Amino acid sequence: MLDEQMLPDKPPALARSLGVAGVLFLTLSATTPASSVFVIIPGMLQEAGTGAIWAMILASLICVTTAFIYAELSSAWPVAGGEYVAVAQTLGPMAGFIMLGVNVFNNVLFPPVAALGIASVMATVAPGLPAVPVAVAVMIGSTLVAILNIRVNAVITGLFLLVELAAVAVVMVLGFADHARPALEFLTDPVVAVAETGQGFVPASAASIGVATTIAIFALNGYGMAVYFGEEMHEAPRRIAGTILAALGLALLFEGVPLLALLLARIDLATLLTVDDPFGLLVRQRGSAGLSALVSVGIVLAIVNAIIACVLACARFFYSTGRDRAWIPRIDDWLVAIHPRFDSPWIGTLIVGGMGTLACFLPLSMLLVLNGTGLVAIYGGIALAAIAGRRSGASAHAPYRMPLYPLAPVVTLLALAYVVWTSWLDAGEGRPGLIATAAQIAGSVLWYKLVLCRRGQWKVQT
Repeated sequence: MLDEQMLPDKPPALARSLGVAGVLFLTLSATTPASSVFVIIPGMLQEAGTGAIWAMILASLICVTTAFIYAELSSAWPVAGGEYVAVAQTLGPMAGFIMLGVNVFNNVLFPPVAALGIASVMATVAPGLPAVPVAVAVMIGSTLVAILNIRVNAVITGLFLLVELAAVAVVMVLGFADHARPALEFLTDPVVAVAETGQGFVPASAASIGVATTIAIFALNGYGMAVYFGEEMHEAPRRIAGTILAALGLALLFEGVPLLALLLARIDLATLLTVDDPFGLLVRQRGSAGLSALVSVGIVLAIVNAIIACVLACARFFYSTGRDRAWIPRIDDWLVAIHPRFDSPWIGTLIVGGMGTLACFLPLSMLLVLNGTGLVAIYGGIALAAIAGRRSGASAHAPYRMPLYPLAPVVTLLALAYVVWTSWLDAGEGRPGLIATAAQIAGSVLWYKLVLCRRGQWKVQT
């Protein structure tokens, strides 16, 4: 246990040691195009069938406009707390703490989602691996690596990222090399395979496309994580906006194009829409057994890389919450403790890894929906923060200003309203996800009112 009397009154600062390349490697690794393609996008196909193309388009629209918002707010407040700091500075402390509360779930739940997909990806090389034990082992190992110096992790993630993008490139080449159906029909006549009978298709509903859109938002999410490394980036206010936009552009390329390539491939469409590992199936049928094994190993490395990057980002988020005294004193002090050798928030990293390890025991479908609807709340919050910051002048000092304001926040809010409506129509997954996010918001309000307000006015550090 740490002795609270030995901790300084002012928390130690994170060391600035990263350039644009280092932050981009970490951010794109957290976005993890390969694990999104092999682990997350199959859920979109099972939910919305070929309507996954529409879901990806809608999610891309939301993410592009939201990236402009992230870029402006992050250049104004390049702080490890990310979204909740910007919202608190523009919409007030309670709104900021609501963003903090929702982000606790959103940030913590991604690593176990990725880890739970490793066993299915490895089925080609090592069939029969138990998903939960493998996920737990990966979470523990990734957490220990994340304690190391941030520059060491930037180099590691950069190298793994090259392997990841090579695996995605294989999917694109194999899918486009011998296509079987026109792409336009995915837009004009989206269909879902009838899994119960194994025969035929039915039109994709607005509700199913809406749920798939929330999954797609989650798959593309990660570009905003650049702000979590802002306090370790040289000249962050000037450079972080370009890093965020570059990360999203690469994510759109390496996730949207493989999805299209898969649906065009000369493989039975009903099988592609219902099998658990459609991209692996593409590599096995259109490539070779050896190529499939290499791709599987590359995807596993990419997933582990993504988990490391996300734990790194999440630990810095929790470092910021501890510095802002968001919890009880002992936990706050743990979260701001910096390792004397690695300059990392090491206890916060262990806490993040521990929570992610426990989440491995939850069903994957539940984690996907909870993350997707949580992101809707977060994106909505920063869209309102961008509008409020412009009106009040709170964000006037930002070096980056989004183009065509207020188009980006307005489009984001309208698109999110559609996602909320269609998700509510889906009583099986979408509605429970929205209810869970509402419960997170309610719990955050209660903690703010019953704990933080009794201490006095809660303020965030910038």
